[in-house]
Parts: sequence; C-alpha cells; structure tokens
Amino acid sequence: MKKLTLRNYFGYAAGDLANNLAFSLQALFLLIYYTNVVGLNPAAIATMFLVVRVWDAFADLAAGRLVDITRSRWGKFRPYLLFASLPLLLSSIALFSVPNFDSTTAKYIYAYVTYALLGFLYSLVNIPYGSLATAMTQDPVERSRLGIWRSVGPILGILVLVVVIAPQITRYKTQPEQLQTFLTTVTIVFAVIGYALYLFCFSSCKEQVAHEAKPVTIKETIDTVRQNRPLLILCVSNLIFLTGVFGLQASQAYFAAYILGNSTQLIWMVVATSLATFVAVPVVPRFVARIGKKKTFLIGALGLIVMGTWIFFMPASLPIVMVSFFVFGLFQNLSMSLLFAFEADAVEYGEYKTGKRTEGATYAIYSFFRKVSQAVAGAVAGYALALGGFVAKAPQQSDSALLTIRGLVGLGPALFALLGALIFLAYPLTDTRFREIVRELHARQGIKDDRSEPAIESVDATAAGRES
Repeated sequence: MKKLTLRNYFGYAAGDLANNLAFSLQALFLLIYYTNVVGLNPAAIATMFLVVRVWDAFADLAAGRLVDITRSRWGKFRPYLLFASLPLLLSSIALFSVPNFDSTTAKYIYAYVTYALLGFLYSLVNIPYGSLATAMTQDPVERSRLGIWRSVGPILGILVLVVVIAPQITRYKTQPEQLQTFLTTVTIVFAVIGYALYLFCFSSCKEQVAHEAKPVTIKETIDTVRQNRPLLILCVSNLIFLTGVFGLQASQAYFAAYILGNSTQLIWMVVATSLATFVAVPVVPRFVARIGKKKTFLIGALGLIVMGTWIFFMPASLPIVMVSFFVFGLFQNLSMSLLFAFEADAVEYGEYKTGKRTEGATYAIYSFFRKVSQAVAGAVAGYALALGGFVAKAPQQSDSALLTIRGLVGLGPALFALLGALIFLAYPLTDTRFREIVRELHARQGIKDDRSEPAIESVDATAAGRES
C-alpha cells in the first residue's frame, strides 16, 4: 500500500471544500436568508429544519447501502464524486432562489422541497466522499492527517462564503430584492468552482484498501453496524457535540449583525477560526502520535467548554472577539478534525467483528447522527430566537433577543461539548487496540503488515527530534 502524498491530502481537502460551498452556505446563511430576504417566520423555519433533516437523515442509510453495493472501474466511492456532485451544486442554487410567490404557503412548500432535495443529494456525495478515507489508507496517523486536511476544506469554504456574502447582507439590509439577485448569481459561480474541485478530488484520491468483490447483504450490513460498539458511542456522543457546533454556525451571522453591530464583522470571526485551523494542521497529528486520538479529542472538548463560557460573557469588542474565536478554533480542531478518523477506524472494527467490510453503511450511520445534530441545532437556534423575541427584518433587537444570540454562540456550544465529552469517555477503541485489529485483519487476508506500527513510531521520532 502506497503512502499518501501531498497531492492526495490536497485532493481530499478539495472534496470537502466543494462540499461546503453547498453545505456551509446553507448552514451559515439559510436561516437569515429565510427571515431577512424571504420574510418567513424563524419558528416555522426551525420546524422545517427539524422535520426535513430528520427525514433526510434516513436517506443516508439508503445512500450508504447503495455505496456498499457499488462496483465500478473507478471503485466504490469515486463515481459519486463524478456524477452526483453537479446535481448537488445545482440544488444549492435553487435553495437560495425562492420565487416571489404571492402566497406565503407556496414559499414554505418551495423551501421544504428544495431543502429536502439538497439534503438527499448531499448524502449521495458526502457519504462516499467520507467513506473514501477508509479506502485510501489504514494507517492511523495518515487517517488523522486526512481528517485535519479535510477540516481545512470547510474552513476555506466558510472563509470564502463570509468574505463574499456577509458584506452584502449589510449592504442590502433594507433591499431584499437586490440581495436575492446577488445570492442567485454567487451560487451559480460557486457551482462552477465546486464541480472543478470535485473533479480534482476524483482524480487525486485513489482507493487502495482491498474490499470484497461480492457486495454484502442487507443482513450482513445490519449485523456489522449492530455489533459495532465504538461506532454507536461515537454517533451518540457527536450527535450532542455537533449540535453545539452547528448551533454556533447558524447563529454567527446574527452575532455579527446584532451584537457587533455589523454583519461584515462575521468575516473577521471566520478569519480567526480559519487561522486556527491552519495552525492546527501540523499540531493535531503530533498530539495524536503522542497521546492518541481519544485524549486529543477530550482535550479539545474541555477547551470548547471553557472558551464557549467565556464567549458568552466577553465584551463586544472586535479584537477580543477575534482572539477568542481563534482560541476556540484551536480547541475545535483538536476535536472535530478527528471525528472522521474515528469513523474510519470503526470500519475496521466492524470488519474485525463480523468479517464484512461496510464502509458505506458505517459512514451512513455516522452521517445520520450528524444530520440529526444539524437539524436539532437549526431547530434550537430558530426556536430560541423566536422565544427570545427576535423580530425578522427589525434593525434593532430587544435585550432578551441579544442575550439569546449570545447564548447560542457561547453557552450552547459549551454545554453540548460537556455532554458529548462525558459520553465519549466510554469510547473503547484506543489507537493501540486499533493497530492490533489491523494486524489481525491483515493476517486473515494474508497481507504482510508493515504499515500500522512504524507509522506511529516515525511520527514520534520526528516530533521528539524537533523538540530536542
């Protein structure tokens, strides 16, 4: 099995950058688009987020099954990057192009349909994309690096989005028609760029890990998932953990607009978080090599608890906000960049327990819980804003609405990080145990095991050499 190259890492990051030109666009701006441009009620939109996302989460299971039975000359996963990505990007255009119907009911129907469509198409792209990491390498350090490089993609995507879109929210604050025209235009441009990125990911990320020529049956898939205790603990933990993170993303635009007084300030908040991600790129693998993925994750969660609490109380000063979000971003990367590495490890565990390799189903289960967390986060944000007295299109908000926005950005992520970390303490799959499982799988397959242990040792030696 070939070691991964810089081109492989860049290509994998490009795939999630493309993903987030659709995913983060709606995560960051869809709620404020529906309230401030289309004029829909935030509580009603919160209900839509919850209903559609929970329904859409079940589509992940079907998508995972489809991936597991796929066989092609390009592999199991890469064909979806080629053929399903363009429809996904086109659906993003439709999502932010709500027609000016006379009927409010028609607007809600259009919102439900386009939001559900985007979610389904995202499943057809993201599940094989996420599963692709399990087929690129079985080395725990390389998987950690893929995870952190993958995290660069969303950060770059978010940075691009806020730089381009956030100033226009302020510029067209009282001109929803002009903002609508701008959003339709920019989503078309993002669709072109996104498809080019998907093609680069397709060409640079090859599948190297062998899999059975015969697709697994539905019963075998269910048995593999049912017996996968690490996967189930990971899913429950991160359902809670990611609810706080997605809630923060959905509320940042409100924080910039109403706490800092200018939505353009969102750019600097994202710049701070982006810088933290780039700092974390070389740091996270070294943490993993020295103390393991589980401890690294828990340290990140502890930092999020502390920083989330601070962000709730911090003064509305841009320099303080930037420093706070930079530190928050460092801890966030310690945790979130490892989530996909944990999921990839769960694939080997499932194969070890049952003898069947089900990358698609495993990632689908993980994605199911991830989507539920996004649905819950969007619903919590929408309901909280409504209960806090937020008034759509109002230039000024009440004190209770402002306090609610602070809570969504600060205390919410802190509380959910605490609960998620407590559950994750029960996660049983250490890096040492994982390497034992990989050696056992290689022995079953008659593969000479020369990758799993030396990879860790080489990283340790490199890190020690740098410190000396």
